[in-house]
Amino acid sequence: MKREDYISWDEYFMGVAKLAAMRSKDPNTQVGTCIVSNDNKILSMGYNGFPTGCDDNLFPWERDGEDELSTKYPFVTHSELNAILNYRGGSLEGAKLYVSLFPCNECAKAIIQAGIRTVVYDSDKYSASAATRASKKMFDAAGVEYYPYKRSGKNIHIEI
Repeated sequence: MKREDYISWDEYFMGVAKLAAMRSKDPNTQVGTCIVSNDNKILSMGYNGFPTGCDDNLFPWERDGEDELSTKYPFVTHSELNAILNYRGGSLEGAKLYVSLFPCNECAKAIIQAGIRTVVYDSDKYSASAATRASKKMFDAAGVEYYPYKRSGKNIHIEI
């Protein structure tokens, strides 16, 4: 008799996104993304961090500073954009994106332009921000479906 307690596709892909987030060195916010095909194959993953070749010891991780260049914001690449740029297989048309934090407006533009049709997000803690409101407006206009991940309450322990 087969197991009945296996995880769902949504649990699997959000779990992969959250595992990817654990690669982020950001001391405040770790975000991960997993992009999947219509037939449930993982196409790409990403997490928030500095661009390849930029030594993360030479750039700021702070949220606040004397000026914008003394903060992380002009330098960090978001997980969604990293996942899109990491993909080497051609088109992402029709794909689904799982992300641990609702995409900002800049990532929403990249998601739309890449042809991703569905966004499943875990947290929407910045829902009142202009960036998130703009993302939702663009997703609605472009016909990108987005919905919150429904947590199952399961805990998974992985010894590595």
